[in-house]
Amino acid sequence: MIFSVLLVGCATEQQRKQREYVEISTSLVAAEHPAKIYLTEAKNSSLPEKRDRYLLLAAHAYINNGNVNSATSILTSMQKSMVNVPTLQAEHIYLRARIAEKTTSPEAALEILQYPPHWQLPRWQMASYHQYKAKLYKNTQQSIDQVKQLSLLSNYLPKSETTAVNNVIWSILQPLQEETIQSFMRDPSNPIFAGWLQLTYIAKHYAVEPTQLVRYLGEWQRNNPYHPAAIKLPADLEKALSAKPFRPQNIAVLLPLTGPRAVVAEPIRQGIIASYLSEYDNNVAINFYDTQLGVVAAYNEAVTQGAEFIIGPLLPNEVEELQKINDKQKSTIPQLYLNQTEHFNPQPNQFYFSLSPAQEASDAAHKLFSDGVKLPLLLASNDPIGKRMAESFKQTWLTLTSDNAEVHYYDPGDQIKVAVQEALGVNDSQARISRMRDLLGSRLESDFRSRQDIDAIYMISGSQDLALLKPFLDVNFSVFSEPVALYTTSRSRLETESTQAAQDLNNLMISDIPWLMRPSSETQMVSELWSSWNNSQKRLYVMGFDSLELVNRLAQMRAFPGYQFMGRSGALSVKSNGIIERQLSWGQYTQGQLKPL
Repeated sequence: MIFSVLLVGCATEQQRKQREYVEISTSLVAAEHPAKIYLTEAKNSSLPEKRDRYLLLAAHAYINNGNVNSATSILTSMQKSMVNVPTLQAEHIYLRARIAEKTTSPEAALEILQYPPHWQLPRWQMASYHQYKAKLYKNTQQSIDQVKQLSLLSNYLPKSETTAVNNVIWSILQPLQEETIQSFMRDPSNPIFAGWLQLTYIAKHYAVEPTQLVRYLGEWQRNNPYHPAAIKLPADLEKALSAKPFRPQNIAVLLPLTGPRAVVAEPIRQGIIASYLSEYDNNVAINFYDTQLGVVAAYNEAVTQGAEFIIGPLLPNEVEELQKINDKQKSTIPQLYLNQTEHFNPQPNQFYFSLSPAQEASDAAHKLFSDGVKLPLLLASNDPIGKRMAESFKQTWLTLTSDNAEVHYYDPGDQIKVAVQEALGVNDSQARISRMRDLLGSRLESDFRSRQDIDAIYMISGSQDLALLKPFLDVNFSVFSEPVALYTTSRSRLETESTQAAQDLNNLMISDIPWLMRPSSETQMVSELWSSWNNSQKRLYVMGFDSLELVNRLAQMRAFPGYQFMGRSGALSVKSNGIIERQLSWGQYTQGQLKPL
């Protein structure tokens, strides 16, 4: 009997200690125990506020375990009788938002996650609030709002943790264009947020003028003495400040001026000349060297004649030949190649500029992602360019979403229809209809169904294939399906956009260089001067124009990856390996006319 009493006493003492531990852990910061423990404590609590705390912790624990139905039941049942304490009410809103994100969408969660500004909440709760909102804005591709929430979050974190948040803010702001930054950078309600945008604008706008950059940065630091970035500038911005810009007085251009490839190089040459005549420093000399007789001989001649910067060569084999020579030299003349090879050793003074189809497909993946596309379908021509572009899109899409994009390749002619029907699942639908008719008789009324899981189609094709591809897509979407967004590449653009041909392309979105997307007096002049040029030659002309414009900017652009030069061929930036990336413009055919988006 004594032994039994001792056992009961020990058990009672153990239960009491366990209950005391649970009671001590009622902070809303984290749900560390199973939901059942919190529900038991709520049932035994006589104080309403204590009861509500346990119920909220129970709901939190259920959400952590993926049991959103039980969490929803608790939050719904307690809502009417919940005590009027801001900390508890805020936690109730926070948990409802988490459920909405899991069951509906991030947009639905954002609608719920709104705290009244007059609430006085603990620092940890405000930190959780802004951190979660930043995550939701990231998932909905709302970069500016994400930065705003992260800038508010930094107010509630210890100094040891703010550096990581500041780095995230800076990395988000870098890809944004100047116009976007400028439209949001006046926000008196949030000086830290406004300060980040002002700093980003200064960095982008004056990155290529070190003297101006130093001046405006100093002015910004005086106006924002307590801003996190005023205490320590971002590392890449400090690097841009110390980067010495290229200021060549003798520029050499290596192009095939004679021979069979001269017709390709001529628009580039004319573009460089037009750029020089329009606004370039007249004290700078530009000399052209013919690579037809050998790129090494042309290069050596340019060096002998004092070239301080080299543009070109153009042809891939010539680029590879000069790369091998430059790899063996200790110091090289700064050079902007007008093409890029698949494998190369990055050099500090070597840059690569091309109208890369693969780069255009990668840019398209970013466009679809920013448009909220979840499941794209690719229809690509079964040729080397189509495969290279499709693979580039897939790689970028995988990086952005961790999902694989579905690709269907087509062969020209009659095979386009077959590929479209297979990609849309029409063949399977028609086979099912045929089997039903065999069973029920030929009087069966039916219509095929196309798949409904995709929400966009990206077509990688030439203009001739597009003239068949787009109509086949139109007729192979069933009446039961909503038409999906259609995108295509600059390769698909019609040379002469007649009314009928353009009408067939209605609602189609297409990427191209900004210069061709928005007609101007300059595009009209080029069309009059070189009336035989097609769109491909005009793009090469613009590439030549931009290549000269880039010369004095390249050093800062490489030091500061967030800087974009708004060129005629796109929004241009330089990767750490020297490759120049292009962000293209987009237009959409509406009532037979291509209109910029």
